[in-house]
Amino acid sequence: MPVVADREGVAMKVAEVPPVTEGLNEVRLLGHVSAPATVRELPSGDEVVSLRLVVPRDKRRTPTGPTVDVIDVSCWSPSSRRSALGLAEGDRVEVQGALRRRFFRTGAGVQSRYDVEARGLKRVRART
Repeated sequence: MPVVADREGVAMKVAEVPPVTEGLNEVRLLGHVSAPATVRELPSGDEVVSLRLVVPRDKRRTPTGPTVDVIDVSCWSPSSRRSALGLAEGDRVEVQGALRRRFFRTGAGVQSRYDVEARGLKRVRART
């Protein structure tokens, strides 16, 4: 793996990314579940399972301000919905997926928000 220096001159390993001509939308998160997952049935009859993941921020990069990010995760596939429903509050989990921008109508008009569409979820044991 190549090594480069960040702005402070600290050496960091950088993963090699193959060249992509069309673009790339991959997300990998590691955090803990803030509350049990919820199931919602859409007007189309489809079901989506949602959960929130609390991910600590790198304290070296953000020494002041927020220490965590709370990220919404949506599970659409049958396997990701099952995995999400098997998680409990406080479970450490790795999520792999893609960032999505969702649009919806409210009384105030059209709004949007970002979430991560999970391709896979995996419970992770804490290091001891």
